[in-house]
Amino acid sequence: MISGRILVVDDEPQIHRFLGPALTASGYTPLRADTAAEALRLAAAQAPDLLLLDLGLPDMDGQAVLQRLRAFSPVPVIILSARDREAEKIAALDNGADDYVEKPFALGELMARIRTALRRAGAATPPPATLHVADLTITPDATHRGGSVLPLTKREHALLLLLARNRGRVLTHRQLLTALWGPAHTEDIAYLRV
Repeated sequence: MISGRILVVDDEPQIHRFLGPALTASGYTPLRADTAAEALRLAAAQAPDLLLLDLGLPDMDGQAVLQRLRAFSPVPVIILSARDREAEKIAALDNGADDYVEKPFALGELMARIRTALRRAGAATPPPATLHVADLTITPDATHRGGSVLPLTKREHALLLLLARNRGRVLTHRQLLTALWGPAHTEDIAYLRV
């Protein structure tokens, strides 16, 4: 069974009441966001494996959320929306959505689409807890060199861990700022000098 953390972004409580237990029963860990701001914060802080995103959010249109999300994350996104116009679907897919499912939806079909998106993204194999880079051993809690713990701040350690997990990939300044300080700080370039 593929597992992963799935962020459900919807302002309708009944969607969360329905999907939460269904996702849990399928082996996933559901995360909940009722607003766009909360969704972007959680997407940066929790790094979910997949997002289920409604387009009709109270504080920002889902298309704008998708564009902001794509500025810092490649996470698979499945749109769950009552909007059935072809233009909306095309815009969502062009803005970076991986799939589009209309409400009301069949649970079995949605679960199959989730499995497919996770399989494509490679989320079935989580990153190793311990990383080895040169003479460093990096765990989620500390960085070691030669058996000694390096005296890094939490933020320095988080940056090192992020870079080690993305070895061989180019991360933009904006991606680093978002991952370390959250989406509200993507323009605060003075926070980070690498």
